[in-house]
Amino acid sequence: MRHLPNIICLLRIALVWPLVASLRAGDFGTTLWVFALAAVSDGLDGYLAKRFGWASRLGRILDPLADKLLLVSLFLLATWLGLIPQWLAFIAVARDVMIGSGALAFRVFFGPLHGRPKWISKLNTLMQLAYLMGVILHQVSAFPPYWLLQGLLWLTAATILASGYAYLSEFTARAALARPAAVR
Repeated sequence: MRHLPNIICLLRIALVWPLVASLRAGDFGTTLWVFALAAVSDGLDGYLAKRFGWASRLGRILDPLADKLLLVSLFLLATWLGLIPQWLAFIAVARDVMIGSGALAFRVFFGPLHGRPKWISKLNTLMQLAYLMGVILHQVSAFPPYWLLQGLLWLTAATILASGYAYLSEFTARAALARPAAVR
């Protein structure tokens, strides 16, 4: 049972392809159900890992990887299909690239980062999931109304920018205090 959160992460990764395929085909009903399953799995694996002490080194890699694959794939395709604004996809993907590049640079020049996800990042993931869910649901049922989607859009953009800034600030502060790995 200890590996259940990792199995759930792998299943979420496996859901990316059918999700992208159904969205590309315009089958918004299927997209909605597959996306809902993926979104629920995101919360479930974290809950199980924390509740039962099943967190693992592999899980700390798989969970954000599954989130990034899911969200970046959907943001890019939804933008391509004209369902969400290009600028939102740009800042969402740019944030993820910045965080990944910053973590990699820190690892190369200073050593292991040993960081934990920030609360603003968790809120950002929740907002991205909620916004995408709203966009897909709107295609199926014209609900939520346009004004609510616009509110979700701006809240999502705000959390993307705030979490990107929080990580950039942390990486910069840690790098300023750390000694280069070659000096050690």
